[in-house]
Amino acid sequence: MQTKTPTKNGCPEYHALQRRSFLRTLGQASAAAALVTPVWLPKLVFAQSENSERDLLVCVFLRGGADGLTLCVPHAEQAYYDARPTLAIPAPDSVLSNRATDLDGFFGLPPALARLKPIYDARQLAIVHATGSSHPTRSHFEAQDFMEAGTPGDSTVVTGWLARHLHSVREADDVVLRGMAASTTIPRTLGGAPKTVAITSIDEYGLVGREETRDAQLDLFREVYGSSNDVLSAAANNITTTTSLIDRIKSSPYTPAGGAAYPTDGWGEGLKTIARLAKADVGLEAACIDLDGWDTHAEQGSLNGELNGLMDRFARGLEAFHADMADRIDRTTVVVLSEFGRRVDENGSKGTDHGHGNAMFVMGGHVNGGQVITDWPELSPDALDDRRDLAITIDYRDILSEVLTKRAGNTSLEAVFPGYAPEFRGVV
Repeated sequence: MQTKTPTKNGCPEYHALQRRSFLRTLGQASAAAALVTPVWLPKLVFAQSENSERDLLVCVFLRGGADGLTLCVPHAEQAYYDARPTLAIPAPDSVLSNRATDLDGFFGLPPALARLKPIYDARQLAIVHATGSSHPTRSHFEAQDFMEAGTPGDSTVVTGWLARHLHSVREADDVVLRGMAASTTIPRTLGGAPKTVAITSIDEYGLVGREETRDAQLDLFREVYGSSNDVLSAAANNITTTTSLIDRIKSSPYTPAGGAAYPTDGWGEGLKTIARLAKADVGLEAACIDLDGWDTHAEQGSLNGELNGLMDRFARGLEAFHADMADRIDRTTVVVLSEFGRRVDENGSKGTDHGHGNAMFVMGGHVNGGQVITDWPELSPDALDDRRDLAITIDYRDILSEVLTKRAGNTSLEAVFPGYAPEFRGVV
């Protein structure tokens, strides 16, 4: 779900990007609304197939350029505190109550993310630092577009990296749904993916109209579109099959497992939607969800303001999803990334401007967790990228490639990230 978190401190480009996304969403949603709205697919049991050993890959995109130096604090480096006199998170040995939670003696979590420490300690959460896209742009639009395509600097590729992954691994027999976006539209990451839908609310999916006219609507779809061209016929078959499925198997109200308490917002609802579809065993292999609002140019509020609140929502969502998916966490991998990081120095408005290097989070049952994976470049001025940004020493495609290969059964990385030779970093 594209959880639009208004941020008064975002740059004009970020607000324009949000407006453009909203307008595009309206156009697509209005066309789609004539046919369907979101739907709950009840639990089915399929025969074991080639995708039964592949993880569900959940891609979380923090849109706006999240501040990786706050998400994972380099508390042992004095240069961090020199650069951020008002925004820095106090070190774990500070007497202040809002100090960081130590991870490994060098890095720590801010107070708002401390609830993730038990998952880290259970070795099911790893953080990758000084990572990101090799392309130097600081434009939200360009950076997001390149990152989701998986081809930094190449704007000719029209499909998303996760869509190409789904095309490059064998589809199991009788799969109902392979990909989903917890959103009103399919994001760039899943652009062109097979058997993929956008779902904003599970309980409301179904044919528009009165209950008593549903059979007539299905008959009309079959009659008008069943023998049409391949595209229309496939769409009609998808609608009728899914709707008939709902008629045959009635779902019951969903109760998250493990005492999971999702945030009561679009972000939490989106994660719960992913969990419900995963547990329906319909063949789901890939899911995307966004959390917006990370463009913190002014009054960033790392400890008690806007960013602190956003990190709290983020952590509560991941914590709930981890608890809810506990019985299948060994077949689930969550990857969290953002288009770029923030500058090392805080600005005069007590915020941070567009930067480069960042932090990624990877969560799952087969993650080599309990560690911060990095080739740390340090924060001294001479070590910074362009003397202002955290340098990138690990390409984000290294992490995605390793996850796809080891956990998602992909043996065709060239099809996913053309022209790129990844270096595996031991994240899974």
